[in-house]
Amino acid sequence: MTQCALCKAEDTQPVTVGPKDDEVALCAICAAGVSEGPTDAPHWQCLNEAIWSTEPAVQVLAWRLLTALDAAWANDLLDIAYLEPEVLEWAQARQPTGDAVVHRDCNGTVLQNGDSVTLIKALPVKGAGFTAKQGTAVRKISLEPDNAEHISGRVEGQRIVILTKFVKKS
Repeated sequence: MTQCALCKAEDTQPVTVGPKDDEVALCAICAAGVSEGPTDAPHWQCLNEAIWSTEPAVQVLAWRLLTALDAAWANDLLDIAYLEPEVLEWAQARQPTGDAVVHRDCNGTVLQNGDSVTLIKALPVKGAGFTAKQGTAVRKISLEPDNAEHISGRVEGQRIVILTKFVKKS
């Protein structure tokens, strides 16, 4: 029996990793996370090992799941993970969908997960007690999958949500 490429569980099914159409064996939980987005946060600790796989398709799935998770450990892991440039490009390329949310900066430039942006105005950060200054660089942003106006990134060590109309792509 084949083990899940991400969590090493038994009872797997083949899942296609687009757009290159490589197949990876995944358990039911991991397959659901890939198609619908990760929900069970403790289960995804398996990505700590999966992101370092020697198999590019596994790295792509791990990177995509980590960018979809809203957890500090996932963002920290993305900060230290290294993917070869062509693998990272593959990870960032999503299969086209008819109703995909497109994130655009203040100039209309399309934003992608992992991009760097600059704040175009000073923004008070609610609940954090500081103001993010104009010109602050925010690296490795995450896109909110269901809202084209929201991105998230780290400013002064805190993960915050930023409106796309207040950033420009670097």
